Amino acid sequence: MEFNVPARHAPSGSRSLGLLVLSTLVASAAAQTTTSLSPVVVTATREPISLDRVAADVVVIDRDAIANSTADSVEDLLRREAGIQVSRNGGPGQSAGVSIRGANVSQTVVLIDGVRVGSSTLGQVAFEGISLTDIDHIEVLRGPGSSLYGADAVGGVVQIFTRRGGAASRFGAQAAVGGYASGQAEADLSGMHGDFDYSASVGHEQSKGVSALLPGDPFGNYNPDRDGYTRDTGQVRIGYAPAAGHHIGLNVIETHLNAQYDSGEFPPPNYVQDSTPDFRNHLTTSLAALDYRGTLSPTWTTTAQLSHEEEDLKSGGNLVSRYVTRRDQATWQNAWTPMQGQQFVGALEYIDERATADGYTGPVGRRNEAAVLGYAGTFGIQSLQADVRYDRNSVYGGVTTGRLGWSMALLPGLRVRALAGTTYRAPSFNDLYYPGYGVPTIQPEHGRSMEVGLNWQSGDTTASATAYRNLVRDLIVYQPDRSHCPSDPSYDFGCADNVDHARLQGVTLSGSERWGGFSLSGTIDFVDAIDTTLGQRLGRRAAHQESLTADYTSGTWSVGAALLDVGARPDGGSTLAAYATLDLQASWAFAPHWRAQAKLLNAGDRRYQPALGYQALGRQGWIGVRYEGQGL
Repeated sequence: MEFNVPARHAPSGSRSLGLLVLSTLVASAAAQTTTSLSPVVVTATREPISLDRVAADVVVIDRDAIANSTADSVEDLLRREAGIQVSRNGGPGQSAGVSIRGANVSQTVVLIDGVRVGSSTLGQVAFEGISLTDIDHIEVLRGPGSSLYGADAVGGVVQIFTRRGGAASRFGAQAAVGGYASGQAEADLSGMHGDFDYSASVGHEQSKGVSALLPGDPFGNYNPDRDGYTRDTGQVRIGYAPAAGHHIGLNVIETHLNAQYDSGEFPPPNYVQDSTPDFRNHLTTSLAALDYRGTLSPTWTTTAQLSHEEEDLKSGGNLVSRYVTRRDQATWQNAWTPMQGQQFVGALEYIDERATADGYTGPVGRRNEAAVLGYAGTFGIQSLQADVRYDRNSVYGGVTTGRLGWSMALLPGLRVRALAGTTYRAPSFNDLYYPGYGVPTIQPEHGRSMEVGLNWQSGDTTASATAYRNLVRDLIVYQPDRSHCPSDPSYDFGCADNVDHARLQGVTLSGSERWGGFSLSGTIDFVDAIDTTLGQRLGRRAAHQESLTADYTSGTWSVGAALLDVGARPDGGSTLAAYATLDLQASWAFAPHWRAQAKLLNAGDRRYQPALGYQALGRQGWIGVRYEGQGL
């Protein structure tokens, strides 16, 4: 396996930040070795397993990290992790996409408590519709994931775990106000009574924001009005343990997003472009899941889940289009551990997707049946991971994917790993059925991924380095050549076609260190994402991205700073300039259970384009108060 990541010239500020982050990694590597417990993750194998036993590249963002972060959204939280980049059409509340290791935003699978979410029409997840309020922690699998989770896990998998009730009852509430007429309020409650456990949370966010588009946008859609948003979310989870080792749970989540944006209409009789209407995205996402997990013997655990997920988007100004996705999912999974360090996993999965959209000739749908087999074993200082999955889809037929990984402990805390796998991305319903573009015979995209890495952990010190290479073929793109399209007049301007190939390769570095009340963490990400058919860089991918976070706690006070540097990105035939932002925060525990908080986001008031023609928020201050105490 060969990795060729060309060196790219970065601005001096970027080089300085890169050197500073690199010094953090070196400092981590020089720390004294101590014994530490490896975290337990689920996404790497579909079953709980110690992170030091898997060859996959997985990162965990726990509840403390979420609470102490300056991030104002899920996508902003993710972008501070190595190997993850974000594009957003404006400020908070606007359409956002997450790219893992240079892959397309449609090549990322997102799960909420094991349930697949996202739009079947667009083929991607609306991260702007997910609130931080309900989240307990997040796991990110960077690299091939189709052999575990099926279609679309080309770049990786993001799994969001919501809060659950525990033995200790607790109640929390928070309120904050900020610049751009922004506000936030949330409350959560969790606990346990006898054999029942429960958790519930509600949240509200709002902001008037700024105009999503900059003046002079290439499509003439600029409107000087402010494009704000409101987002309301609620979650209820109830669990019951009928016997020791058995648990039944019901989880319900609903989120409403109302976000303004800039666009244009061409109304009769003159069909002259009009960008003045109040364009809005009304997005409602609902999820309900019933699950069971039981220990049938000391070596056998079974899990079953039934879920329904629905996404309803109404988008437009005077003329409103509606796009609805409904997804039913059933999963039965078994884990067998015949001896310590040996785990076998088998799963059967059924997904029924249906969609209606303005422009479609009628409702469309597809069914997917899948079988998964996985193995994770430890032999002394070495570990082996292997999994294979077969998907049978009612639209595009059968697809088999696999993954094989190996790791070895070279020294206490130091582990080398290697992994290779195959992936695929299913065509969206728009790729298949949208009038004048979709082609019902379009085929999935396919990928082959390889990676090698080093991981080191010693007490509160961590460091990792990963080099990867992902070759993707049959990319679904717009084909302007009419001769490649079906012989139908509706395709006079082109169609969807499997034509392009891509090479995604790069290196990610990350490290963290803690000295008493002071903690420091950093990431460096080099990405070379190329459309090899056209010989061009893929859009909205920065060749480099760095982050550095520092926090200090002393008594009742804590302060922190987060620096993010993003390199230049190609977008729509232009090159977006590199930018760097600095976020500051402070908190004070002024009384038992009470904490005052303040944040200054984009402290340098950096003006930049997160996507071509779109603008982000400038400097924004926040002040708020948080209560954490005993619940019912």
